[in-house]
Amino acid sequence: MKKCCASQLRRAPISIMRRGILVFAGLVCITCVNSKGQNTADDALGKQVQQLTEALARTQAQVEESQRALEQVRSQLSVLQRQLAERDAASASGSAAQLSAAVDEIREQQALQGTQIATHEQSKIESESKYAVKLSGLVLLSGFVNTRQVDLPPTPTVVTPGPGSSGATVRQTVLGLDARGPHLLGASSHADVRIDFDGANVANGSNANNAYGGGLLRLRTAHASLAWERTEAFFSLDHPIIAPNTPSSLTAVAVPALAWSGNLWTWNPQLGVTQDIPLSSSTRFRAQAALIDIADPPSVYGVNAGAAPSDTSLPPTSEQSRWPGVESRIALTRAAPANGFEFGVGGLFAPHHGLEGTRFDSWAATLDYRVPLEKHTEIRGSFYRGKALGGLGAGTFKDYVYYVSLYNPEAVYFRALDDVGGWAQFRIHKGEHFESNFAFGTDQVFAGQLRPYAGASNESYLNLARNRTYTGNVIFSPSAYLLFSLEYRHLQSSPVNGATAAGDVIGIATGYRF
Repeated sequence: MKKCCASQLRRAPISIMRRGILVFAGLVCITCVNSKGQNTADDALGKQVQQLTEALARTQAQVEESQRALEQVRSQLSVLQRQLAERDAASASGSAAQLSAAVDEIREQQALQGTQIATHEQSKIESESKYAVKLSGLVLLSGFVNTRQVDLPPTPTVVTPGPGSSGATVRQTVLGLDARGPHLLGASSHADVRIDFDGANVANGSNANNAYGGGLLRLRTAHASLAWERTEAFFSLDHPIIAPNTPSSLTAVAVPALAWSGNLWTWNPQLGVTQDIPLSSSTRFRAQAALIDIADPPSVYGVNAGAAPSDTSLPPTSEQSRWPGVESRIALTRAAPANGFEFGVGGLFAPHHGLEGTRFDSWAATLDYRVPLEKHTEIRGSFYRGKALGGLGAGTFKDYVYYVSLYNPEAVYFRALDDVGGWAQFRIHKGEHFESNFAFGTDQVFAGQLRPYAGASNESYLNLARNRTYTGNVIFSPSAYLLFSLEYRHLQSSPVNGATAAGDVIGIATGYRF
């Protein structure tokens, strides 16, 4: 456009100059004619004057047209200059906004680093080994509203017919110790332990899978490991290695989210090893194997069959077999980012000795996954199929069912229950400050196996054939240490000999992390 306008401006003066020369030549011709003689006819002279007048008129019209074109070009130039100025202003405004956001992010990182440096400069907890020990924890106040009767009001997993409840608790508060010790055989050593205050609910099923509760204080998890560059040897009290993922929740801490609804969550002693094999700079193949001591699930009968005298403790059915359970898992994972893609399959086998010398085996085949989607979103979950999985947090609280014949007390009818279940969660996260989660989980024993052993209608755990949970939550963390959450859960518990009971749970939580 600029070149076109400049060309028009150059052509306009040249055209005017040419027409001026023509006018001048005409005047010269007239002068010459007059000088050569007076014999030229008046009519010829008048014709020439008329032609010259017409030429001048045309020239004047063209000059005026050129002036109009020049004004038009100037107007177009003014519009272009204004558009360029507006674009430059918008670009400068966008750059300023980006620069401001970058500055704010740098300031936030500096504040966080300053806090971490100040924390590092604090005096550490002294240990007998003289190695540093770090105290951490989560002080958590959680409130709940249950629209129907549930098994445990603060941490519900099963709904039953009856009125609802509401309240608040701080029992889900968690305290932890982390320690890093000496190097041994080229490996770094690490240990940690977590406790909470939900031990009073052990007998009711919140952690009846192990004997690490009783009273108020409860041991949750513990780990100790020797880690080389690609190998780790460990022992732990934690969820099984065949179920590495867990749903995100701030209102379900004492009993993890989707417990007894597809999440193999229970904390059992394990001794194992992990081996990583790099496939590329960011992808690795992981192999894990461990021995596991599976505890019994909550009792579904009023009194355990073959219960020990009151002054002794009956060992779990897995320990009565005198053989530990074994579990293994292989996975393909991306080393970076920390929450990158991961896909694994696993298996478990554990022998048991049960009622009146009966024997049964726990087994499971599992699949777990974590798949990042678009920016700030991911899906994760797991699936399992097996038998007698009550000690892992499945089987609707049961490993097996039985009944004693009324006609022959020595005749005991016994059945280990097949089980299938799993869970999936869609997660939206924005940095460290905001996340939202939507999840579904289900656990189901085969109704055809359970129905012949069903008890009275009020025996909720014994008769439970399927348990489902739908949940959604929002977790907001305005700083590194403050957390707020709102969560909704919908529970569906289906007994084999009755109608499905459904209820809603609304939970709120406020936490301070240190």
